[in-house]
Amino acid sequence: MPEKIEETLKKLAADTSKAGSTTESGARKSNTQLGDPNCPHCNGIGYLRRELPLDHPQFGKLEICSCRDAAVRDRIRSRLFQFSHLDKLKQLTFETFNPKGRTGLGELQQASLENAHNLARDFAKSPNGWLFIQGRFGCGKTHLAASIANESVTNGTPTLFITVPDLLDSLRFTFNDKSISFENRFNEIRQAPLLILDDFGTQSVTEWAKEKLFQILNFRYINLLPTVITTNLVLGEIDGRLRSRLEEHRMVRHIKINAPDYRRKDDERGQHELSSLVQHEKQTFGTFNLRQSERMLHDDVKSLDTAFRVTQAYSEDPSGWIVISGLHGCGKTHLAAAIANYRASLGHQVMFIGTPDLLDHLRATFNPSSTTSYDRLFDEIRNSRLLVLDDLKTKNASSWAREKLIQIIDYRYNSNLPTVITTADEFENLDPSIQSRIRDERLTRILTISAPAFRGKRNRKVKR
Repeated sequence: MPEKIEETLKKLAADTSKAGSTTESGARKSNTQLGDPNCPHCNGIGYLRRELPLDHPQFGKLEICSCRDAAVRDRIRSRLFQFSHLDKLKQLTFETFNPKGRTGLGELQQASLENAHNLARDFAKSPNGWLFIQGRFGCGKTHLAASIANESVTNGTPTLFITVPDLLDSLRFTFNDKSISFENRFNEIRQAPLLILDDFGTQSVTEWAKEKLFQILNFRYINLLPTVITTNLVLGEIDGRLRSRLEEHRMVRHIKINAPDYRRKDDERGQHELSSLVQHEKQTFGTFNLRQSERMLHDDVKSLDTAFRVTQAYSEDPSGWIVISGLHGCGKTHLAAAIANYRASLGHQVMFIGTPDLLDHLRATFNPSSTTSYDRLFDEIRNSRLLVLDDLKTKNASSWAREKLIQIIDYRYNSNLPTVITTADEFENLDPSIQSRIRDERLTRILTISAPAFRGKRNRKVKR
C-alpha cells in the first residue's frame, strides 16, 4: 500500500481512538480527502468506524467507505495487471489462438483444441469455479490462460496471471523487501478476484513451496474464488491435498489438450516422447508384404493373411487385446506398428514401445538428474489410450523388471484398455501371471504367425 495511504490510515486510527462519535452515518472531517467529498457517510474521508460493542472483534477497526469502491477496485486492478506483466502478453488473446491447430493434426487433436478454446472463452465471460487445463509443452495452455486474463481485465475483473515459480519467488523476495510484507503479498495473491496459475508443476518441490501453494489454493477453494491452473502433470503427480480439491468435479472443470507442441514442426502427430513410433512410420498396412510369391506352406501364408485382416479391422476400432506371436522377422512388429500408425494418423494418442526400452526408461527415472518422475512415467504408460508393447519377454528378466511388466499388464487387463502385444517367446516361457491375462479369450485375440522370417526374396512360387 502506498506510504501516503499508510500515513492517512495511522492518522485516522489515532483520531478515531480519541473520538467515539464517528459512526456509520458520518465521519470526522479531515484535511485528507480520499473519498467523495459529498458522501453522506464518510464526508470525504473514505473510511468509516462503525458503532459496535466493545467486545466485538471489529470494534475500532476502519472500513473503506462504499464511495471508494470503484477507486479501490481500479487500484487493485492496476496493481494486479502490473504484477502479472500482462502488458507483455497482450498479443495472447482468443482472437490470435488457432483452435484448429497447425496443418496436419488429426481429428481428435483438433477437437481437443476447439473444446479447450470454447470452454476457456465461456469461462472468461463469466469466471466461476475452477478451470484445470492439462497438456504437453507448447500445446496452447498458456495462450488460453493469458487469453482468459486479458479478456477478464478488459471486462473489469481484477486478475492476477502468474507462473507458479514466479509466484513462489515473489513470496520469497518479500523477506528482503521493505516495501511490502510477506503477509500483504500472500493475501494479495490468495484473495485476487481471479487467479490464473500457469505452469503448475514446474516449481521446486520443497515442503515450504508445497505448503504455500496448498494454503493459497485451499483458501480459494473454501471461498469459491475463480481460479485457472495450467499444467503438464497428471493428477497422480500432484500433492494429495491439492489433488483432492482438483478432483471435486462440481467445482473444477477439467480440460485436456491432446495437440502436439505448436512450435515444433517436426512433432507432427504429437505422440508421447517415449513412443518409438516415428522409427516405424513406414510400417503401414499399405507397405505390408503378404509374401504370396514366396515358396511357403499354405498354412504359413494363411497365418499371415489372417493376421493382416484381423489387425487391419482392429485398427479401425481398437477394443480388447491383440497378441501377435511368431519368429523374429515374421512381420508381427510391422503389423503392430501399422495399427499404431493408423490410429496416430487419426489424431489418437498411441504408446508404441519395445519392452527393453520401456524398462530402461523406467530405470532412468531413478537417476538424480532425471527430470521425469517414476510415478508419472509409469502412470502414463499403463494408462495409455492404446499401448503397443513390442517384443514382450520375461524369461531372463530380473524380478524387478518382471514385476513392472506384470503391474502394467494387470492394470490394463482389469481396466480393459486396448493393448497390442508382440512376442517371439513361447507362451510357456512368459511369466504365469502374464500368461493368464493374454490367454483370456474373453479379452484377447491371439494371432500366431507361422511364417518364417522375411528375407526380402521375391518371385518364388507358393508351395501348396
